[in-house]
Amino acid sequence: MKQFFKIMFASALGAFITIGLFTLIGFVMFVGMISSLSSSSSVYIPKSDEKVFKLSLNGSLTDISSENQLGSLFESKESFSLKDILSAIEAAKENDKIEGIYLDANSLSTGTASVDAIRRALMDFKESGKFIVAYADNYTRQCYYLSSVADKVFMNPQGMLQLMGLASQTTFYKGILKKAGIEMQVFKVGTYKGAVEPFILDKLSDENRAQITSYQQGIWSNVVSNIAVARNISEDKVNDFVDGGFMFAATEKAVEYGLVDELKYREDAENYIKELVGVKSDKKLKMISLAKIKNIQKKTPAKKGDLIAIIYAEGEITGSDNVPAYSQANFITEKLVDELVKLKKNDNVKAVVLRVNSPGGSGYVSEQIWKQVNELKDSKTIVVSMGNVAASGGYYISCAADKIISEANTLTGSIGVFGIFPNATGLFDKLDVTTDVVKTNKYSDFGDISRPMRDDERALIQGYTERFYDLFLTRTSEGRGMTKEEIDDIAQGRVWTGEQAMKIGLVDEIGGLDRAIEVAAELTGLTDYNVKTMMSTNDPLMDYLKKQMGEVKSAIINDALGEDMELFRILQIIKYTGGIQARLPYDFETL
Repeated sequence: MKQFFKIMFASALGAFITIGLFTLIGFVMFVGMISSLSSSSSVYIPKSDEKVFKLSLNGSLTDISSENQLGSLFESKESFSLKDILSAIEAAKENDKIEGIYLDANSLSTGTASVDAIRRALMDFKESGKFIVAYADNYTRQCYYLSSVADKVFMNPQGMLQLMGLASQTTFYKGILKKAGIEMQVFKVGTYKGAVEPFILDKLSDENRAQITSYQQGIWSNVVSNIAVARNISEDKVNDFVDGGFMFAATEKAVEYGLVDELKYREDAENYIKELVGVKSDKKLKMISLAKIKNIQKKTPAKKGDLIAIIYAEGEITGSDNVPAYSQANFITEKLVDELVKLKKNDNVKAVVLRVNSPGGSGYVSEQIWKQVNELKDSKTIVVSMGNVAASGGYYISCAADKIISEANTLTGSIGVFGIFPNATGLFDKLDVTTDVVKTNKYSDFGDISRPMRDDERALIQGYTERFYDLFLTRTSEGRGMTKEEIDDIAQGRVWTGEQAMKIGLVDEIGGLDRAIEVAAELTGLTDYNVKTMMSTNDPLMDYLKKQMGEVKSAIINDALGEDMELFRILQIIKYTGGIQARLPYDFETL
């Protein structure tokens, strides 16, 4: 009874919040329109005393923000994207009033590939003769890797430099599913396809452990090498600091090893910046924020004529009908096909750069996107730029491009497929639930979770899985100009870093989005062109309301289920993994 009232109260609260949100719709639409109009046309001119760009490294980073003006009306914290940061650094470089960048390193959650892109932009900024100063109370690995390019790296005397190396953790659900009475019936092709392992094993397979070790060591080697070069110390010295566990030592160790220049409190670090820009110590240091700097007028005005269009494919690949209600995450759906068709029909667009940041997902939707990419290639140049991850289905939609540009630490490949079908016989027995089926044909009740699959059904699904894998090999073979046998040797679901993928022919070149644009121009023969980001046509009001409702729904479910929330989460994963999938493991995370 207590649980009943908990759920009723949570539901009532959710309904109350929903009514409140919709009551505000009129006001939000009106103010949102005004905000959108003003922000889109505004150009920010730095004041004479705004000589420093303060780049706060905090929060989660996506490739591109939704640019939803409505959210900013109610949320105290602005979210910025990789695109925002790169544009801001470029604007700071070009603006004569800005003398340097202050990196305020807090905690940035993103992949190493995105950090590499920001590091390159900062190094380019330094080449203009301007300074970069970094400060942190505590440096996380990602923030320190980024800050290591600074002219001066300061850390709080009581802070911590959290360099520990890399570790990845996989959560296994086999035990909890067994307790619940659910058996996962798995079909896959690919020796290294580790996405199914959490459901059928209690530890990593030898093959999966080997591939994780390989790409992890590749990423760490690049990180150490880049830090060593930036700090003018040896790679051995970086690894000695890490292996010595000196992140827990006195902060002087970080200075001793050359990883940090000086120990300073924040006020002292900012006083140092005042000296650089000629501000008296008793005066306030005025700095320009990311929100303002991205609206600075560029020196080169926009030109008329030929366009290189950038279109983003970020998130899991799934059918529109399978996008979880009120989800706050990004998803790639069939809508991307429509966007590509529009680009194909646009005569002003001469080349397209498809920015892919996806672990994959639905094999069916991946095939639909592949088809449109392949058709677009007949009339326009198309170049893929890979972000943090472009693997499995993310690689499927990339392989038809004229060229593929990847970051060195992008996770890509994972050419393999799988299918998961639950058998809840044990759960039905525990609940004392029985079923009875009346059917017209042999396979009319296929997919019935109240019974295990028959051998003939298993054979059908395995055959279907193998045919789709063969199709994946074919698409990759055609796109990369290699034989299917050559692709199969490097496929089998194996994940590679971008650097490794280039050596085996899955990637053409190492570089970021800017390099992909250059390659697109070179292939098309363009010398005078504009670059335009093609934004989604989603309704900003609905985007904002979906986000708010997602938070409400999550709070209600968490409160109602309590300790059973983990099992519910697993069941949700299974629910949205129907059909043949081409994706990375769900819980891959570099710690």
